[in-house]
Amino acid sequence: MNSSSTQELESKCNSNGILPDIQKPKVYKIRWFILVLFVFFSASNSLQWIQYSIISPVIKEYYGVTNEWVNWTSLVYMILYIPFIFPGSYLLEKLGLRLAVTIGILGTCLGAWVKVASVDPDRFLVGFAGQCLVALSQVFVLSVPARLSAVWFGPDQVSSACSIGVFGNQIGIATGFLIPPMIVTGGTTEEITQQLYILFIGVAILTSVLLVLILIFFRSGPPTPPSYAAQQQAEEDVSFTQSLKNLFKNKSFMLLLIAYGINVGVFYAISTLLSEIILKFYQGADKDAGRIGLVITVAGMVGSVCCGYVLDRFRKFKETTIVVYALSLVGMLVFTFCLSKGLTVVYLVSGFLGFFMTGLLPVGFELGSELTYPEPEGTQAGLLNAASQVFGITFTNLYSTLFYKVNDTWANLSMSIALAVGLFLLSCVSSHLRRQAAIAASK
Repeated sequence: MNSSSTQELESKCNSNGILPDIQKPKVYKIRWFILVLFVFFSASNSLQWIQYSIISPVIKEYYGVTNEWVNWTSLVYMILYIPFIFPGSYLLEKLGLRLAVTIGILGTCLGAWVKVASVDPDRFLVGFAGQCLVALSQVFVLSVPARLSAVWFGPDQVSSACSIGVFGNQIGIATGFLIPPMIVTGGTTEEITQQLYILFIGVAILTSVLLVLILIFFRSGPPTPPSYAAQQQAEEDVSFTQSLKNLFKNKSFMLLLIAYGINVGVFYAISTLLSEIILKFYQGADKDAGRIGLVITVAGMVGSVCCGYVLDRFRKFKETTIVVYALSLVGMLVFTFCLSKGLTVVYLVSGFLGFFMTGLLPVGFELGSELTYPEPEGTQAGLLNAASQVFGITFTNLYSTLFYKVNDTWANLSMSIALAVGLFLLSCVSSHLRRQAAIAASK
């Protein structure tokens, strides 16, 4: 918000600091149930991201495909997000949360059932098609936490709510790391067939239950906005195209866009290739690869919640983002030189890396909202996620090439260098928080 907009908001307040022409902000208890529903929906989508690649040796043997094809089951999440985020963000803003989330869970559920039909050594492409449906539905997942928290939660809870929304995505990733290696352990073709059926049918049933619950209970927003800032933002009548132009003209947001994309892109690369990284150093450690991925993600969940609390408590958005980003860089450097020091060390270092690297997700969303207010949260979050997918594809291919053609040290160092560049760009971001200025002006 520019200074004239802030002054206009201040001029509307009476002597008691109350805006007489709008409804008094109010929060509703159902907001927590709405948030929990979204968390489970987000988890049901993200758990399928790494579902194939974390058990890549079994998938390659069963379907008779190359390692590159297995990696593409993960990369397709990133590839499809990029061209579809703009129509997805448009639908989110124009149709509301309920319809956008309903479309997302429908696609996730349909894709999960298609993969049930793919359990046969000759049906890899059927499974890949199902994976594409789930990946496409991600458009209606990643941009929602910032929007949902702003629509349903008051200013003292919005950052925590956003972190919990992101938490759902991380729960799904953690489950995707943990469950497939436990169920799909390999064996004869008949045994693998049975194992894959158990895995895919379980996910399909889960998404079907969530579809019913969302259709019955999920709502786009409360009757009364939770804050004056949310009320004013709802009254803004800016076209989607104009909103995009405003975001691209915002220099601080563009710096954040690149820095955030680098951080999440590195996380995507490490997660996609984690099984191959671990197995290079520790033969037969297939289950350990899944558990290490779980440690990274669970630590990231804790990091997300902690960072959300810090933001709500201290309102130090840029400072918190820089500290978390810097510690992500430290974690990546330590990970680089500790991979060969034993599995126990790898577990510990991975936890440290995950706490800060994935803990940055809600922090980036919230800083983006502060820098771009009153632009719609879904639009700016969509751009942040699109940048993440672009860097994720780039870094996954770069890491894979260096890992196999040079060595693991240079592959990991390339990720560390990228994070250092991102940290520098982040340090150049403005400290002016537009949303906080609007909240302060309404008091």
